[in-house]
Amino acid sequence: MKKTIAIICGGDSSEHDVSLRSGAGIYSFFNKDKYNCYIVDLKKGDWHVNLSDGTQAEIDKNDFSFVEKGEKKTFDYAYITIHGTPGENGVLQGYFDLIGMPYSTSGVLVEALTFDKFVLNNYLRTFGISVAESILVRKGEENSITDEKVKATVGYPCFVKPAADGSSFGVSKVKEFSEMQKALDLAFGESDTVMIEGFLEGMEISQGVYKTKEKSVVLPATEVVSENEFFDYDAKYNGQVQEITPARLPQEVSERVDKITSAIYDILHANGIIRVDYIIKDAQDPAKAQIRMLEINTTPGMTPTSFIPQQVRAAGLDMGDVLSEIVEG
Repeated sequence: MKKTIAIICGGDSSEHDVSLRSGAGIYSFFNKDKYNCYIVDLKKGDWHVNLSDGTQAEIDKNDFSFVEKGEKKTFDYAYITIHGTPGENGVLQGYFDLIGMPYSTSGVLVEALTFDKFVLNNYLRTFGISVAESILVRKGEENSITDEKVKATVGYPCFVKPAADGSSFGVSKVKEFSEMQKALDLAFGESDTVMIEGFLEGMEISQGVYKTKEKSVVLPATEVVSENEFFDYDAKYNGQVQEITPARLPQEVSERVDKITSAIYDILHANGIIRVDYIIKDAQDPAKAQIRMLEINTTPGMTPTSFIPQQVRAAGLDMGDVLSEIVEG
């Protein structure tokens, strides 16, 4: 019998609509000969399934079931593609653990860890992963940030970003201290904790990886050439960027990145597809290249033009087959 898959999207963050596009992308990729797929839209107070006749059915939170044409239906598997809370920070994973539903992402601890950029960076640093210097700011503690502290710890320019949220909203590049308060206010609109992070100069790349019981697949990296000052929302979703897959890296540097990406997956005991972003200084010189991790995305965008589908195609793989491997493996 076919397995019934819930493609779970939406969520409660500013990236709700972006997540809906990822959900539609994943729905298009799944092999419908093997799986019955439903898109499930989750938002505070409103969990519903989109039915084929254009109507919606409410999700029963007791067992994540729904009723279609008078018949109660349950899911065999949850494919989570929420960008932000509650699908990328461990909250939804804890719920599925409680009701015994298998799902596509990492578990509660890993999702919570990777969702908080400051905590993640300091955790991975202990395993030898190179990351930028940063300062954590909690809401209400903005007055503790001084020009001297920023200069001494991270320097200018620097990035101010939500510490516990996605990477598309609330991010600012700060070139001098007079810009700091505005940047903090913007970031605090997305998260109660904010990270001031040192600027990393170099080539930006993004690389997907997934592992099953049978194999490990590190996908070709994508080089990100933004028309803007950094890879912001407009660059990501309004075409103000050049994306080159595979990235234009010397083979030796590319192999080093592959090893780091695979190692990070294992350090975290991750599950499903994750995407790791890097900045590489002196990327074209294997002797000098410095590879620094920027952040990790455990529910990466999955529209047909997103990085992961691009990388899957570049690897000569089929996105539907990859999803089947994740569900079955």
